[in-house]
Amino acid sequence: MNSTEPDSSTTEFDYSDLESYIPCNKSDVKSFSAWFLPVLYSLVFLVGLLGNGLVVCVLLLYKKLRSMTDVYLLNLAISDLLFITSLPFWSHYAAHDTWIFGSFLCKVVTGFYLTGFYASIFFITIMSIDRFMAIVFAVNAMKLRSKSHSVGISIFLWVLSLCASTPSMVFRKLKYQSLQPKCEDEFLEHQTGWNLLINFQFNILGLLLPLTIMGYCYTRILLTLMKCRNYKKERAVKLIFVVVLVFFVFWIPYNIVIFLRSLQKFGFFLDCTWSKNLDYAMQWVETLGLTHCCLNPLIYALAGQEFKKSVFRMLNRCLTKCNWCNNCKVRTFEVSESGSSTYSKVLI
Repeated sequence: MNSTEPDSSTTEFDYSDLESYIPCNKSDVKSFSAWFLPVLYSLVFLVGLLGNGLVVCVLLLYKKLRSMTDVYLLNLAISDLLFITSLPFWSHYAAHDTWIFGSFLCKVVTGFYLTGFYASIFFITIMSIDRFMAIVFAVNAMKLRSKSHSVGISIFLWVLSLCASTPSMVFRKLKYQSLQPKCEDEFLEHQTGWNLLINFQFNILGLLLPLTIMGYCYTRILLTLMKCRNYKKERAVKLIFVVVLVFFVFWIPYNIVIFLRSLQKFGFFLDCTWSKNLDYAMQWVETLGLTHCCLNPLIYALAGQEFKKSVFRMLNRCLTKCNWCNNCKVRTFEVSESGSSTYSKVLI
């Protein structure tokens, strides 16, 4: 006769463990993104297009790329223009949660975004090195700081930026979720290491390496300038402080969130609340970083008096050629070539 008693080795199943497998509902995060990101992306796109377009026009039409700094400033502005051309696509994607532009543009727009980002950071870094060479090794660096050298270095930095963005372009694909097309990264089970590599590459190339180089260069520059104090050098010290401070403020939060999201691959911050908070944080810090990429040419360029005068000359020429102001009386103000000089016209 068989026993009907239950097996003593059977253990009670803990159904609370199933809670960790319940999908995290992020509908509120998507609703927030649908109105927040399009507005911010649009503002950054308009301001960045105006600011960087102005820099490109002044450098090409008035300054004629006479110096190494001019070449780097032009490439910095172009990298930011490349970067912000992707924002209208991301704006539409955030608003509708659907990628309607196809697989090819999914990769291309991602490439524009990341290549522009890396190029922008690289040109900020090379400009720091250029200032370091010009101030600390003023005499010996004259031959190295030529226009031809700057062109060669610029080409190298663009190639490096493209190489840095290639892994993300390879893994960015058009996927379908609930019959809705999505432009997202897709990693197979044996490719999860690439996901971590891309994130850590972003932290290293986008923050740690540039900050290390900039920190060393600007420390040496400050020590050199402090040996002989005058008004112009004090202005240079203040500008250096602003450049480094702005770089820290705008990009450190973004890299911290990227790092925290990388830790999720190792089992940290898997709680739904943590995951949602990181998604919210990513939207805010990404917007902060986008703003810096669009404004950094103005930080460098508008700090120079010669650039300001070139801007006013261009505005004067535009006003003079406008048909609507042909009958206006124009009063011209022109002051001396001193440090506070400007050149402008006022319609009366």
